[in-house]
Amino acid sequence: MTLPEGMIEDDAELVSPATGRPLTKRGEATRRRLLEAAEVVFAEQGYHEASIVKITERAGIGLGTFYLYFDSKQSIFEALVIDLNRRVRHSMSEAMEGATSRLDAERAGFAGFFRFTAEHPALYRVVREAEFVSPDVLRLHYTRIVEGYEAGLRAAQDVGDVDRALDPETTAWALMGMGELIGMRFLLWERDADGRPPAQLDPVVFDGMTRLIDNALAPRTTQPEGPK
Repeated sequence: MTLPEGMIEDDAELVSPATGRPLTKRGEATRRRLLEAAEVVFAEQGYHEASIVKITERAGIGLGTFYLYFDSKQSIFEALVIDLNRRVRHSMSEAMEGATSRLDAERAGFAGFFRFTAEHPALYRVVREAEFVSPDVLRLHYTRIVEGYEAGLRAAQDVGDVDRALDPETTAWALMGMGELIGMRFLLWERDADGRPPAQLDPVVFDGMTRLIDNALAPRTTQPEGPK
């Protein structure tokens, strides 16, 4: 898939759309402030009610400065989706470091995902709005997660850590869907008596989900031949 215009790979150098030159450290910090402000504005008001003026006001940055980093409201929205995607994948990968088995890695990775989404509930609204604002970026968000996930499952099957009869691609999509909907139900929708969202996923919910994943992925005593 080709990236939508203005999008960058994770390891690409950040460049000003106005000057075509790489951003300085100060420029990167300013761009970060704009993205942080956009995360709040888009989450609270939605894409259509949000505006560049509201984003720059929240960031405490002049309107003219905005165009040194983004050329439109849509471009900062798309950059925000990519940024949230990069950060949630980092949270999951960081949590999985040191796991001694794929099942342990699954538990740790989901813990990292739920920790990030509890801190950044905007992930849900922003990503869902991308279906209408920028469908290519929505697809990019999910496929970037699944590609790494699928590779990890294949590697685990090779060493006998995961049931070899499972199709890695289907399994990756199914597990990602499970995590997203569990997070929506028990983090995004959940509220205490004072109307506050939880700071973390209920451990009972997490244990129930990971037990289901363990049962689904665990290698079988008799392993049928997996998909070619």
